[in-house]
Amino acid sequence: MLTPASRQAEISDYVARRGEVTVDALALRFGTSAETIRRDLGLLANAGLLRKVHGGAKATSSAQEGAFGARMRRNFSAKQMVAENLSTLVKPGMTLFMDTGSTTLICAQALARVRRLTVITNSTRIASALAGDSGDAEVYLLGGRYRGDNAQTVGVTALGEIDMYQADMAVLTIGALDEGGASDFSNHEAQVARAMVRASKSVALVADHSKFGQSAAFRVASLTEVTRLVIDRVPDGPLLSALRDADVEVVA
Repeated sequence: MLTPASRQAEISDYVARRGEVTVDALALRFGTSAETIRRDLGLLANAGLLRKVHGGAKATSSAQEGAFGARMRRNFSAKQMVAENLSTLVKPGMTLFMDTGSTTLICAQALARVRRLTVITNSTRIASALAGDSGDAEVYLLGGRYRGDNAQTVGVTALGEIDMYQADMAVLTIGALDEGGASDFSNHEAQVARAMVRASKSVALVADHSKFGQSAAFRVASLTEVTRLVIDRVPDGPLLSALRDADVEVVA
């Protein structure tokens, strides 16, 4: 019996290979109901991994995918595992910050099952994933300069609005993680993440194993500022030692 994350990853691969598949064919192949398949296709379509059509789904052409779609496909199964691990930590009624990114979008889709969340985000994709599902989340979208490449808001207005909130947890994606802490390749995104860290009672970094041992130009947080690292695979060597020394809870 496949987990939802594993089934969705296999559906994405299957549609990509076949080009176009019906809901009924997918339900038969994966031994589940048509309604479950429709929900899976909705999540995968929101993630940019396929296109929903009447009665089924089509593969998304490379011309339509763009850079964000490429990032969504990269290590997709690992990101699904991260999302499932995060969902065990988030309780009904919590208030969360979530920043923009492929991993946080997949996490948002998993968190849509959690009741009565309040989520503050600078990602229109995350806002849509949470507001449109059955988890009755109350979603606040930060204003500011809109960047269409990542469907996000950044800049002075977004940073100022973050200071209006206090969250139980900041759920942050990162570009890189090493013994020096978490970092990102975008200054705009790192600024937003740092502001969310300051306005939160705890910090959960969500990352797949490809980020381990990497570094980027813009600092997000030192390890001592991180409460939890939610990952698909436990790191080893100097990074694991540094996480233990900083008392970071590793959730894998």
